[in-house]
Amino acid sequence: MKLRSRAVALAAAAGLAAAPLMMAGTAQAAPGTTSLGEVLLADTVEGQPSFDKNGRDFDILTAAVLAVLGTYEGSDVGLLLDGNVTLTAFIPTDKAFERTAGDLGITAKNEAKLTGKLVDALGVDAIEQILLYHVVPGAKINAKAAAQADDVKLDMANGQTVKVNVTKDGILLKDKARDIANPMVKVTDINKGNKQIAHAINRVLLPKL
Repeated sequence: MKLRSRAVALAAAAGLAAAPLMMAGTAQAAPGTTSLGEVLLADTVEGQPSFDKNGRDFDILTAAVLAVLGTYEGSDVGLLLDGNVTLTAFIPTDKAFERTAGDLGITAKNEAKLTGKLVDALGVDAIEQILLYHVVPGAKINAKAAAQADDVKLDMANGQTVKVNVTKDGILLKDKARDIANPMVKVTDINKGNKQIAHAINRVLLPKL
């Protein structure tokens, strides 16, 4: 099922309690339509990721999104560029990719080389599924709602689930990779005030592939 259809079905059925999560926030003006894609692409040079030594930004994520859309123009990953589509994304920083790649035995001297090695090792199809595993379609989950979502299972855009655990250290996301450390949310409410919202995480969520 395409992400647009999943978003509609999710909102209607509220299978993961999306409606309560959205209602947990306070009432506010109608959300804007700045997409998360616009946020990511703002840090590019001539449409290409500006790979640098800043592990807290999203150059590798941006490169992954561009790699998928360059191969599959109609991929559901493209909805990250449509600010009219409501969604929540948990977005890994460059350091997050470095950590998880290291857990998988993939290392490189810089962000650009690491990106290339990840694409070569996993393939674009797997990269697409991993990206979709970071997106909750049809639900805008802000920081307050996430902090109240202990033990909630989120239905992700690839058809699998991520479990939320709220701990004394913060919000932990439990993925399908049992032998690799789970991500923690480190920065919340990126792109606040819009239909698409994101939270930065310190490792990459890994689905069953």
